[in-house]
Amino acid sequence: MRKKYIFGVISILIAAGLQSCSSSLAVPLFEYPPEMKDAAVRENIVKDYSAYLAGKKIFLDAGHGGEDRKNKDKNGIVTEADVNLRVVLNLKKYLEEAGAQVFLSREDDKTVDLGFRSELANNSGAEFFISIHHNAPGKSEDDFTDYTSTYYHAKDESYEYDPSNRDLARYIERDLAYAMRNSGGLGSFDGTYSDYIIYPGEGFSVLRKSKIPAVLVECAFHTSRFEILRLNNEEFNQIQAWGIFKGLAKYLRASKPEIKIVSDSLMDGNDNFVLEFDLHDSTGINPKSIQVFVDKREKEFTYDKVSGKVLLKTDALQPGEHLLKIVAANKNGNYSFPFRKKIIVSDDLSVRIAD
Repeated sequence: MRKKYIFGVISILIAAGLQSCSSSLAVPLFEYPPEMKDAAVRENIVKDYSAYLAGKKIFLDAGHGGEDRKNKDKNGIVTEADVNLRVVLNLKKYLEEAGAQVFLSREDDKTVDLGFRSELANNSGAEFFISIHHNAPGKSEDDFTDYTSTYYHAKDESYEYDPSNRDLARYIERDLAYAMRNSGGLGSFDGTYSDYIIYPGEGFSVLRKSKIPAVLVECAFHTSRFEILRLNNEEFNQIQAWGIFKGLAKYLRASKPEIKIVSDSLMDGNDNFVLEFDLHDSTGINPKSIQVFVDKREKEFTYDKVSGKVLLKTDALQPGEHLLKIVAANKNGNYSFPFRKKIIVSDDLSVRIAD
């Protein structure tokens, strides 16, 4: 009996101590990244990144809005459309401070048709398209579910897949997840996902219809019990935007192969079509990564490591339009921007390359 009494007293004392500790050590909902705590440090980082962002044209899309405001948590505390817009406006500010030119699908709470968003981006002259969203759980998930995810279009076995989109997604996802202190979930090794997972064979409209490098970011779950405590906080929205800003800047800082057409109208003596182009990168090219497609069929080619010349020789092409696609990565694993051109063959079999 005495042992039970002593054990009970000890248990009460331990419980009381833990309760005291929990009340005095409240866990913060978020914390500023170290460089955001000091204005001078943050400004220096923006200045450094301006070397890669200055003059760049970037299109930002705040998902939903206007007539589309149905995405809320179950208590109606967080409205996704509003959070998306706040993150976009903060991201716009950081990008402009670094010298970038920013275009927006919307600047306030208004309706922008889904199909019109990618059209706006394509016609803006922008070099990148970033669509900002906040997620909601599926049937097998609940209001505890919470992670960041960044989507790219198609899968690597698909002709529509451009690996540079996945590179961009990886850079943004890494810094966003770090800034928010939120993981990328268990469905992906690095937090990036193909949009075919959501819509098999089609993907997201804004990514499928975009003609420039594009990603869609699901920053967090607006339905999460934890996120509803911080997503309506302007300071936290700044942190989210800062993570995306840094990811994009680091992506642009990384070297990427450049592809340039050298000759687009050669025919050899056997009536074969010959195309020559330069492939260069400061870190060097990974020869195994090079792929050349004509009319969605992979073609053989020769590559000279010293000169960087790639020579494609294929059978004579019939008059009309043909599709050319070239893919290559550097030795760091970063891929060239999407390179898709039209080969236009005239009735006299003269050839030219067009965008």
